[in-house]
Amino acid sequence: MQDNTVRIRLDIAYDGTAFSGWATQPGLRTVQGTLEDAIRILYRDLPDTGPLLTVAGRTDAGVHALGQVAHLDLPESIWATTARRLGREHGESAFVRRITGILGNDADVAVTGCALAPEGFDARFSALRRSYEYRLADPTSPANPLERHRTAQVRRPLDLDLMNAAAHELIGLHDFAGFCRPRAGATTVRTLEEFAWHRDERGVFVAHVQADAFCHSMVRSLVGMCAAVGMGRLPLTNVPELLQLTGRSNDFTVLPAKGLTLVSVEYPGQDELASRQEQTRAKRPALRLVE
Repeated sequence: MQDNTVRIRLDIAYDGTAFSGWATQPGLRTVQGTLEDAIRILYRDLPDTGPLLTVAGRTDAGVHALGQVAHLDLPESIWATTARRLGREHGESAFVRRITGILGNDADVAVTGCALAPEGFDARFSALRRSYEYRLADPTSPANPLERHRTAQVRRPLDLDLMNAAAHELIGLHDFAGFCRPRAGATTVRTLEEFAWHRDERGVFVAHVQADAFCHSMVRSLVGMCAAVGMGRLPLTNVPELLQLTGRSNDFTVLPAKGLTLVSVEYPGQDELASRQEQTRAKRPALRLVE
C-alpha cells in the first residue's frame, strides 16, 4: 500500500439469489460490480475502470454472505473529504450511511461495517479462516417458503448420524482434489478445521464448515457427499477413499449454491497481519478463493 493511500475494511452482507457471483463479469449483475458502481457514485473522482475491491473469498452465483470482508484503497485526499462532505460523524459511519443510501435500504447487498484497516491488513491474504453454513431440507422438514432462497432440498430422508460420521472423516489437513473443481496452478490442499451437522428448530439440516481456505465448489461438494451418505447412496466406508482421488469424484452430487452462506472471515491480531499475509502468499501463490 502506497503512502498516499488509505486502506478501508468493509464488512458486507448479501442475498446471492439475483447475483452472478461476487466477481465483476461483463454484462452480468455481480456483488463486486454493484458495490463498485455505488462507490464510484460516492467518489466521482475515482477511475471508471479497474477493480476497486479486494475480497476475502469470491463466491459463486447464488451463494449468500453475512460476513464477507473486502478492502478498498482510496487516495488520502479523497478519504479525508468523507466526513467533511458526507456529514458530521466519523468518516466510517458516514461512508456506511451514504453507501446505504445509494444502494437502497431494501437492497440485496449491504455494507454492514466500515473501518480504517490496520497496517498489514489484506482482506484476502491476511485471513486465518473462513466459516460457511449450508442449509438442507429433506421430506421430513416442514416446508418454509420464507427460506426457499437459502435452503436446498433433497427428495430422500437424511440420516443425521451418518452425515456427521462422514463429515468427521474429512477433518484435518488433506488434499481435497476429490471435492474441488480444478484450477490451473492452484493447490487443493486445505486444513478442514470444523465440519458438523445439526437440525435446527424447524427440522432443517444445517452444516457448519470451517477451514483456512476453500477451493472452487469445495463446500458444496463436501455437503453433497454427506447428503449422499445420509440418503444411503454412498457407503460411509467409501468416504476415506475420496481423499485419495486426484480429480473431483462422481460418487455424489454437488449441492445447489442457494443453500450456502459465508458466515464469517477471521483475522489474526494486528501484530500478526503482515506475517500472515506473507505466509499465505508464499503457501498458495496461485490460489483463487471461490466458494
